[in-house]
Amino acid sequence: MAMTMNGEVQLAAPREVIWAKLNDPGVLKASIPGCEELERTEDNGFRATVKVKVGPVSARFKGKVMLSDLDPPNGYKINGEGEGGVAGFAKGGANVKLTEKEGGTLLSYDVEAQIGGKLAQLGQRLINGTAKKLADEFFSNFANAVQG
Repeated sequence: MAMTMNGEVQLAAPREVIWAKLNDPGVLKASIPGCEELERTEDNGFRATVKVKVGPVSARFKGKVMLSDLDPPNGYKINGEGEGGVAGFAKGGANVKLTEKEGGTLLSYDVEAQIGGKLAQLGQRLINGTAKKLADEFFSNFANAVQG
C-alpha cells in the first residue's frame, strides 16, 4: 500500500539551529514516537528500532535511514526502510526543506511511503490516521527539543 503525506511546521529558532537538531541522534531519538534505539552510522545515516501500534497491530521495526542531497542548512532527502516481522515492512522517503520565516524557521516535508504485510491489510484510513498522528507527535516533540 502506498501513501503520501506533506505538511509544514513553524519553529521558533534559526535555520542553523534546526539543521543541527535534525542531525542530532539524541534529539531525534527523543522526538520519534516509540523510538527505542537510534545511532548514527558512518555513511550519513542512522540505525533505529521503533515500536509502533497501528490499530490492533503492535510491531517493533528495525531499520536504517540514509540522508542524501544534503544542503546545510536548507534541507535534505531522507530514505529509510524497516522490517517489523509478521507485522510487515515499511519503506519510503521524505524531502525536508528549511526556510527562514517570521523570525524563525518553516520546516516543510513531503513523504512517500510504502507498507506491506499485516499492516497493509488494516486499511488506508487507519494507516493514514496513524501516520498523521505520529508525524504530529514527532513535530511537537521536536519543537519542544528545539525550544528547550
